[in-house]
Amino acid sequence: MPYDDLRKGRFSQVGQAYFITTVLADREQRYLSHFECARIVVRNMKLLHDDKRVNSFAWVVMPDHIHWLFQLGDNASLSSIIKLFKGRTAQLINTYLGRNGTLWQKNFYDHALRKEDDLRAIARYIVANPLRAGLVNKIGD
Repeated sequence: MPYDDLRKGRFSQVGQAYFITTVLADREQRYLSHFECARIVVRNMKLLHDDKRVNSFAWVVMPDHIHWLFQLGDNASLSSIIKLFKGRTAQLINTYLGRNGTLWQKNFYDHALRKEDDLRAIARYIVANPLRAGLVNKIGD
């Protein structure tokens, strides 16, 4: 799907829950498969949560992408949160690995949840993602 198609109709609403998927450039798997790089991603999600820019409900770091379910905080737009997250993590991971270049794809997928029931279903989907991908034998591994 072209990048501009992903942006059509994108709207940030304070208090809205969003399901985000963002992918590494060229679906490269060696970076997020590295334990310390995955920790950098998680720490930066936590920073945004602790700063009350988002209220995180569920997330998973996969070898070539992340899924993140959160509620948007008071002082940020959806695009600014993702830009900040990608910028910070790219800089830190590139420094850690001693590399330069693009880490994340330019675009991201977002879905605004419409009902409370959607929150639980999407959180379950996120948590089960490594199981469906064959990366773990059971949820919680």
